[in-house]
Amino acid sequence: MAASDVDRERAGIASAGDDTSPPAADSEDQGVAMTLVEHLEELRRRLLIAVAAVVVGSVVAFFFWHRILGFLLTPLPLIANALTKGRPQDAQLVAHGIGEGFTVALKLSLAVGLALATPVLLYQLWGFIAPGLTRRERKYAAPFTVLGVLLFALGLSVGFVVLRYPVQWLVQFGQDKFIYLVDADSYFSFVAYFLLAFGVVFEMPLVLTFLSLVNVVNSRLLGRKRTYAWFGMWVVACFITPGADPYSPVIIGVAMTALYELSIVLMRILGK
Repeated sequence: MAASDVDRERAGIASAGDDTSPPAADSEDQGVAMTLVEHLEELRRRLLIAVAAVVVGSVVAFFFWHRILGFLLTPLPLIANALTKGRPQDAQLVAHGIGEGFTVALKLSLAVGLALATPVLLYQLWGFIAPGLTRRERKYAAPFTVLGVLLFALGLSVGFVVLRYPVQWLVQFGQDKFIYLVDADSYFSFVAYFLLAFGVVFEMPLVLTFLSLVNVVNSRLLGRKRTYAWFGMWVVACFITPGADPYSPVIIGVAMTALYELSIVLMRILGK
């Protein structure tokens, strides 16, 4: 009996020793545990880095604000401004206050600074949520960051290409009854919201594919709910676009529908 008790005790010690390795692997697979204070410190540090990136990008953009302003005036028709002398390079916008020109330049620089800081912002966002992800999910950090930047840039490019259609429609509407003196602040607010809407919408495949990788959605679910998703996207397209023209919601709605279907294709390629 004494020998059997000793054997059982040794077996228990051995099994207890064997049980120590799997939890370590599980903890590694589930991410690193952090306290609330550590989370707040990490959030503060990454927010400071993100703000610094935006400030640096805005300062750089401010030195080129004149060229950026001229580039964004390209979609604006000459008939939109009675101050235009007949050549595109002579187009002028109306400023109502003594400092409005400087304010518009600051807003323009800030918007461009945000666009330039997008890689840093996405990297800091991923770095903050990475400790809560599994090891399999964290390996997608670099591809998703690069893809997110490319999709955002593609969205801005497509938005700028199609920007001329809503702008021309709005300006030519009632041109025989109105003399348009385009306000600088309102014009660049319209352009900024329009391009931002395209940049955000083009992130849809990235977001949906990431949700599929963490087992929140899958291609079959999105396929079954396609009708409801399309309806919701077209309703959203009517509210996220500035202005009252008929082109903006249609362009955004078509883009969202195509990107939704692209997300389903990507999920099937990944086997989700």
